[in-house]
Amino acid sequence: MTITQRDTDTARALEALEDGHASVRLRAALAVGTAPDPSFVDKLIERCAIEPEFFVREMLTWALTRHPVSLTLPGLLREVRSDRARARSQALHTLSKIGDRQAWPAITRTLLTDADDEVARSAWRAAVVLVAEGEESTLATVLATQLGRGERETQLSLSRALVALGEAIEPALVAATTASDPRMRTHALATQRLLRDPDAGFECAIEEAKRVVALGGTGIEGQ
Repeated sequence: MTITQRDTDTARALEALEDGHASVRLRAALAVGTAPDPSFVDKLIERCAIEPEFFVREMLTWALTRHPVSLTLPGLLREVRSDRARARSQALHTLSKIGDRQAWPAITRTLLTDADDEVARSAWRAAVVLVAEGEESTLATVLATQLGRGERETQLSLSRALVALGEAIEPALVAATTASDPRMRTHALATQRLLRDPDAGFECAIEEAKRVVALGGTGIEGQ
């Protein structure tokens, strides 16, 4: 069998994706995305699951978006069920960037409530991009169960996801403002503020919500 220049270039690029230097991996991912080739898809997905550097993972995701959805979707859908948190998180992130709603059924309640914050955050972002028409209220109800979870960065991610769903989140937020958990009530009130006023900063919204909760209020008019 004759080894062509293309075969040689492909082999070098695949090898570079595993190089010990992040800068080399970054250039390799850029090259693969610049000249998409179906033979790279599996390797890109595999590398996403283990790549330690954020900026290289972002380039790997970009490279995957440059390939046909028919080639990338099956592998990414397998990865969201992986035992490895990074694999789940990056696959979800990539699905959100691809934006093909065929992936919506894969965004399960299990992923939306994943114990790993990074996986859950990626699932929230993917969900609001991929949600099927008419499923927004159901999604909002599941997302609302996560109100009060984690530190400020995680809470901000959830608020952004909820606000992106628009008016569909209002019933779930109202219910959460009467929850027994003060963290959930506070987060719900802050998210309500952001829904009403998108320009309000999250920190200001949280501080205002804390004052309301401390005074025994719910943020519901008349209460």
